[in-house]
Amino acid sequence: MSASPAEWLRLLGGALAGRDWRVEGDGAHIRFDGGGTLVMGWRVGEPRRIALLRLPRLHVRFSFNGVPEAAREAFMRHLDLHTHRGGG
Repeated sequence: MSASPAEWLRLLGGALAGRDWRVEGDGAHIRFDGGGTLVMGWRVGEPRRIALLRLPRLHVRFSFNGVPEAAREAFMRHLDLHTHRGGG
């Protein structure tokens, strides 16, 4: 993800609104309706450099447990929409 930890938490807050979730250190625990959980972890990476531009980089790990495939895919699509940046 091209985000700082603070930006990532702000994006997560929007994407996870209405869900049961909590942050613990450099990670988050999300509970799904109907059972199952997602444990996310992240760590700061070296910034991505493109010419003079420097973009923050965050390595994010997703670990689903007991979440049906359709619910995982729907969640990832929803998260993807919340993390997109403006562009042309």
